[in-house]
Amino acid sequence: MPREFEIKYRLTEGAFAALSGQYGPFRQIRMETTYFDTPGHALSARKWTLRRRYENGISVCTLKTPLPDGSRGEWETPCDDIRLAIKELCKLGAPEDLLPLTAGGLTEACSARFTRLAKQIVLERCTVELALDEGALMGGGRTLPFAEMEVELKSGEEAAATAFAEALAQEFNLTPEPKSKAQRAMELLH
Repeated sequence: MPREFEIKYRLTEGAFAALSGQYGPFRQIRMETTYFDTPGHALSARKWTLRRRYENGISVCTLKTPLPDGSRGEWETPCDDIRLAIKELCKLGAPEDLLPLTAGGLTEACSARFTRLAKQIVLERCTVELALDEGALMGGGRTLPFAEMEVELKSGEEAAATAFAEALAQEFNLTPEPKSKAQRAMELLH
């Protein structure tokens, strides 16, 4: 199963500028994300995230599921239609429950629009992607601006990626962000 391990921190304006200055140049990716759920909220009840994201205009559909160790299962497929993507995600190994859960239809629950500055960094015992995200989460007619740093493990040891993220958090006085963008956007609905 593809697995995602990442650590997030909230960013102040000053920390965003300092990190981008210290670790740049970055590649810039414009992200437009729509999060989906069933009319009965079957996906969010399982803490599953189903999304379609345009990354610099290219559509990628993703399913994320929680794993017992705090990381997430993650499956992705290029596709413009979330309904067609569901079958492809299952072929890639996503939980088979996804098909019957979504058979009754999907609704657009909430969204996010942001710019990501991203860079791969090779460390001694791992390779990570350092991402600086800035934009807005939207749901229920409300908008919440955000800025955050993600350190995502690409290969190697989780402990090394965690140590790198914690060192950055200490150096730039960052606050942990325990919730995903999808969780925070869904909270806007209530």
